[in-house]
Amino acid sequence: MSTPDPDCLFCKIVAGDIPAEIVAETEHTVAFRDINAQAPTHVLVIPRVHEPDVASLAAAAPEAAAALLVETRRIAQLEGHEAYRLVFNTGAEAGQSVFHTHGHVLAGRDLTWPPG
Repeated sequence: MSTPDPDCLFCKIVAGDIPAEIVAETEHTVAFRDINAQAPTHVLVIPRVHEPDVASLAAAAPEAAAALLVETRRIAQLEGHEAYRLVFNTGAEAGQSVFHTHGHVLAGRDLTWPPG
């Protein structure tokens, strides 16, 4: 598991150095509203540990990856949704812009397929 990256936006949110609209926190995760929401509910759920993407997190800290997945479902339910989309972008070509693992919990409208 890697240590916090002093240049990482999400590590700074975990540390409380950058404000965010926090939805929930656990021992392993922090969930906050996306500032560029793509659905009525758009919450990012991140691990407290710094790994660049979900595949790296699963390899380095499987327990943190499992906790992240459990928390995404809990967040959807807290927001009043049983149906939701969970998105993990992995790599710049897939649309990842912050290289700290994060799952997008999207809900509250019809989500079409393919996503784009």
